[in-house]
Amino acid sequence: MEFDHIFICVSPGAPEGDALKDFGLTEGASNKHSGQGTANRRFFFRNSFIELLYLEDRDEIQNELTEPTRLYQRLSSKEADVSPFGICFRPSDENRNAPFKSWSYKPAYLPEGLKVDIGEAPVEEPMWFFLAFASRPDQAAQERRQPMEHPVGFREITALRIVVPSEKIYSEPAYRASEVKGLEILEGSEHLVEIGFDNEVCGQTRDFRPGLPLVFRW
Repeated sequence: MEFDHIFICVSPGAPEGDALKDFGLTEGASNKHSGQGTANRRFFFRNSFIELLYLEDRDEIQNELTEPTRLYQRLSSKEADVSPFGICFRPSDENRNAPFKSWSYKPAYLPEGLKVDIGEAPVEEPMWFFLAFASRPDQAAQERRQPMEHPVGFREITALRIVVPSEKIYSEPAYRASEVKGLEILEGSEHLVEIGFDNEVCGQTRDFRPGLPLVFRW
């Protein structure tokens, strides 16, 4: 498997995305997840994207189908130990089976026959999930192609460092995730993600805290 995208839980309407636009990212199309009670703002790169996920409908997100995802907990909890991140993976070869212990989530917004494989892990860790049907943004059909040219010049995400304020990461999906090229799981004082672009050859950094638990390195 390989890294597909990351979501970060944010406040309703995702005003935090304005900081990314001001920094020099071009925003792509947003989505509303019908039946799941969430929506997003997205920023695309050639091999991946950043999703700012927010709560839109409290009844939908707590329905019988969606409640087991614990998205409501991630989006509404003020507890410091709840991770605000979701890390999505996709196949890197012909094997389309989820490579870690998971359960199948079939939300209403997905076409018949498609599913999200959600890893069995505590809410203190990011949501680890796998999309068998996913592919690189730069391989999308022309009619679905998102903007991937950014004033700041970023092309690809080449590193993902996930900081978790826990003594240990113990789920099987987390261990499998740590084996993915370019992805590290580190212990720290707070939930944080550091995203590296284009092999970080410029040696520069931008910290978006406190608005977002996010650091760019390029």
